[in-house]
Amino acid sequence: MDTTTAEHLRTALTRHRYTTDAVRELLGTGAHAALGRGEVEPAYRAARDGGELGVLVRLLLLGSVEPDAAVAAALAPLSPADAEAAGLLRHVSGGTVDGGWAAALDLRPYGVDDPDDPAEWWVLSDLDSRRQERDHVTGVGGASLTLASATDRRPVGTLLDLGTGCGVQALHATRHAGAVTATDVAPRALALARATFALNGLDVELLDGPWLEPVAGRRFDRIVSNPPFVPGPARVDYVYRDSGAAGDDALAALVRDLPAHLEPGGVAQLLGSWLHVRGEDWPDRVRSWLPPGVDAWIVQREVADPALHVGTWQRDAGLDLTSTDARAQAGAWLDWMDSAAVEAIGFGYLVLRRTDGTPEVVVEDLLTEVADPLGPEVAGWLDRVDWLRAHPDLLDTRLAVAPQVVLETFSTPGDEGWTDAGSAVARLDGPRWRHEVDGPAAALLAGCRGALPLRELLELLSFAHDRPVDELVAATLPAVRELVRHGLLVPA
Repeated sequence: MDTTTAEHLRTALTRHRYTTDAVRELLGTGAHAALGRGEVEPAYRAARDGGELGVLVRLLLLGSVEPDAAVAAALAPLSPADAEAAGLLRHVSGGTVDGGWAAALDLRPYGVDDPDDPAEWWVLSDLDSRRQERDHVTGVGGASLTLASATDRRPVGTLLDLGTGCGVQALHATRHAGAVTATDVAPRALALARATFALNGLDVELLDGPWLEPVAGRRFDRIVSNPPFVPGPARVDYVYRDSGAAGDDALAALVRDLPAHLEPGGVAQLLGSWLHVRGEDWPDRVRSWLPPGVDAWIVQREVADPALHVGTWQRDAGLDLTSTDARAQAGAWLDWMDSAAVEAIGFGYLVLRRTDGTPEVVVEDLLTEVADPLGPEVAGWLDRVDWLRAHPDLLDTRLAVAPQVVLETFSTPGDEGWTDAGSAVARLDGPRWRHEVDGPAAALLAGCRGALPLRELLELLSFAHDRPVDELVAATLPAVRELVRHGLLVPA
């Protein structure tokens, strides 16, 4: 898409308020929700009397063929012929009297719903009708949204979006990075990302090539990546999801290589999937990929058995799972899983930071639903690790229970009513971390109000419970570190 075409298209989309809020308002709550479920007809009906915005919605979002005159009015000053030359539209004959136009690409509004700092863009990607093409370029999908919501958005100088696809992560990056570089191995993805950036008037450096080859010898303050992470046989059915390496080998290589492209203190955030292999501990598997000098927080969000994993990604590709070809593909995939002794497949986030200190490596599960974006939690985790590294002797620190932390108690029924069965401290924000505690631990946390150092609190607890101080210290410090890492205890 050349500069003039991008400017003319941007003028049209801006004039008719082709934005997330305006489209939602036009469709109404019910039809907009139905569209999110893939039900097009309610949205089409709601957009019938929507004027030129309705034409854009029907044409670009709903797959409708619209008359030449209506499209020309909605896209002016961009002519339908120029939109066709740019690959956005295709002419359809035999419809309306004056001819008709249909979308050749998916062009949709996408925004950051933040009342304090909103943002609005337009994203170009492939239509669902191309889902089974090898070079299909996905749009704003679940994986893109997952990574975007989990990214630390604090300002940085340079940022690399590795495997940019249609450019979603790079769009976000332009809001908090001084210079953004995006790479991809797929020419079609680079073309659509380039068009997306031009349409939004953004300056992003685009480089062609696999993995880290295009940025050899360069370092960045931040790297984000939604790589082709779907474990399976060593093949590439779809460029956006398949690495060409067997299993999780490509992810392992990327984790080993990424830190060398980070500035000191630089952070990489990526999505990934790893194998649960029979007779092997999955956290040890992922830890083994880490090079020296790297803080790492690896969070497993989902676990799927092989059949569910294969079926999920076949549905994602739009395959008919009952077809001969799909069954043959599934059979080969499951045979490979059997041969590799794969019992399950994990999916989650990886946060890596280059450090000169003693590395902090945490691998854990977070399998419950998380309502809040994880980006602030990632930033908080990194800061809390820094604080712990700077305060190796916690006994001299003053700590306080975070404001959004509560003590829960639970009981079990018995012959004489309810019997106390235990208690836990839990965060009511972010990932809702929860830790079970016994009576002395609950008493210690009650005393963490920032007034006394931890040493004095443990001495008081020792007296109250008639337990040696050394014994309490040995039992308490690891738990306190974990509570600090999870944000339940904060420096006073």
